[in-house]
Amino acid sequence: MLKRSKIPRDINQLAKMVVDMSTGNAPPEPEQAAKNPAAVALGKLGGAKGGAARAKSLSASKRKAIAKLAAAKRWGKK
Repeated sequence: MLKRSKIPRDINQLAKMVVDMSTGNAPPEPEQAAKNPAAVALGKLGGAKGGAARAKSLSASKRKAIAKLAAAKRWGKK
């Protein structure tokens, strides 16, 4: 996830930053570190299995109770 650059609180520093950005003299953004492809693959594998494995382990009545609770939270009055 990209992080926002810090905005200075001092009005003069903010003005300088705006001028630098508009003229193209702003410092370059720091590069993001590359993700480990093996870790990304493992994360996707676990995420793909998770919901199906949980649904298989729950009984129909338990799934129905969870769905009712979710619907009540989603559509209930605030």
